[in-house]
Amino acid sequence: MASIQPKMVNGRKYWQIVQSQRVNGKPRPIVLEHLGTADSLLNKLRNRKGKSLTVKSYSHGLVAVLLKVAEELNIVELINNDVESQRKYFAGRPIRNNLTVGATLLLAAIGRVCKPTSKDGWYAWAKQTSLSYLLRMDFSKLDSQHFWDMMDSLPEGKIGNIELNLLKNIKNKYTLDSDTLFYDTTNFYTFINTTNIRCTIAQRGKNKQKRTDLRQVGLAMVVSRKDLTPIFHETYQGNKNDSTIFRNLLIKIRKRLLDLGMNVDMHTIVFDRGCNAKKNLEIISNLKMHYVGALTPFHHKALVNDAENNFKQIIVNGNELSAYRDKRSIWGEERTVLVYISEKLKAGQLRGIYSTIEKQLKSLEELNKRLANPRSIKFTRKNLINKIDEIISMPGTTPRLIDYGVSKKKNKPYVITCEIDKQAIANIEDKLGFRIIMTNRHNWTSSEIINAYQGQSFIENAFKNIKSPIHLALTPEFHWTDQKIKIHFFTCVMGYMLTTILWKKIKEIGYNGSMTNFLEMLSGIRLANILEYNGKKNKPQVNYQIELMDEHEEKCFEALNGLNIHKQKIKIDGFSLYKS
Repeated sequence: MASIQPKMVNGRKYWQIVQSQRVNGKPRPIVLEHLGTADSLLNKLRNRKGKSLTVKSYSHGLVAVLLKVAEELNIVELINNDVESQRKYFAGRPIRNNLTVGATLLLAAIGRVCKPTSKDGWYAWAKQTSLSYLLRMDFSKLDSQHFWDMMDSLPEGKIGNIELNLLKNIKNKYTLDSDTLFYDTTNFYTFINTTNIRCTIAQRGKNKQKRTDLRQVGLAMVVSRKDLTPIFHETYQGNKNDSTIFRNLLIKIRKRLLDLGMNVDMHTIVFDRGCNAKKNLEIISNLKMHYVGALTPFHHKALVNDAENNFKQIIVNGNELSAYRDKRSIWGEERTVLVYISEKLKAGQLRGIYSTIEKQLKSLEELNKRLANPRSIKFTRKNLINKIDEIISMPGTTPRLIDYGVSKKKNKPYVITCEIDKQAIANIEDKLGFRIIMTNRHNWTSSEIINAYQGQSFIENAFKNIKSPIHLALTPEFHWTDQKIKIHFFTCVMGYMLTTILWKKIKEIGYNGSMTNFLEMLSGIRLANILEYNGKKNKPQVNYQIELMDEHEEKCFEALNGLNIHKQKIKIDGFSLYKS
């Protein structure tokens, strides 16, 4: 029940609508609305005409369902248990601002899902949501120092154990469909100073966002085929290549499957050709794991030549493909290989070739203008031909696709004439779009093998999601020590893990939009607190209710039945120092 209370400011009396709530376990007066002076309050009452007054609304849907899932999975206690096991470092359970380590990391993960921001900007986002009301806690003191101190309390060596226990809970409560697993790596650039010697995990390397001028951190991840749930993740030094990282993680990935009680023989790991190496495949064979990988056509020309004359038509996901299947000894072991033509890959390669040709013709045109300018540097015929050859050269072993001639009349500058070699392009088109897949699943059909490999795009979508600036983004990451960077990456992966559970639920009712649109829709479901006046006494009473929703939001509301939890306090074990 709310009440109207006076407050003196500079000798003048103002009125406020106040409701008593427990915050951090203690009763506190919460100001719902400032009504102003007695005259302004009287005007509001006269103009009210018996209608309720909406005071404020908060973004509610996404934070509510994330908290609900976190409660069901017991995330906070999972983290706190590993922190508490390190009692020799702490005097009991680490607490700051009445929040445990597990609670702090969960709040950070929810913030990452909803609106990626710095730790210092977390509260600015949180106060616009129903998070404080749902947990009956005051988060105003949660600044960057709070998050840093609590992150320091979690040893990085405990990340794997926490993730494993969390996956066990997911498996028990939501099931974990994981017959096919997709492995891939990506990296994230940082703004860590070059002279910072405390950070060894951030190194310069081939950055996938083209920021080779900055130090970067790598992330390896294994996700399930159906729901993209992360089964395993590892944060590693940014200068390590894909093949080396894959080799170092294979034993850990297999152990994760065994620890989750999964039959290794029933699982197939899919990886791209960047992970290929003779040593890697030997390790996979020794571990008795099944795999689907890719080979580079350039390194297996004989196989491509055999395929060209022996293609057969097969159906994959309703599409007809030209494919050739055989068994070949590759790196000392017999493997089933499949060569097929990907029209999507072929179209992309052609676009790249035509784009290159267009740039080359433009460069030749500019060179002609330079030759015609009497003030420009003069070329000898030999130097000019070398310059043209440099311009029209193609990457790799692709032949030149532009024919040219150089002519010169008396007392006139050189003139370059050129045309596209259509026959050369036609010859190249016949060699484009080839993909080679290898596997030790010898009993699988060709369609099953191709279908498994094409699913590699699923993990690419997962990386695309965690690089989105709207939701789930792993950046910005304002940390500069190895331990904090690893804890930060773990927090972001945990947030993505919670999201995939919601994603699994919403797909069951036929939702086919993108994950970003789904998260946006949930964020748009708002919780309003409404002042209702009690009869003739005009005593204000505060009620909370969900704002009017559209058809799609209502379907989500019904499918994710945790949205109605505003009607009761969420009780997450280990969240706070207080148990009330």
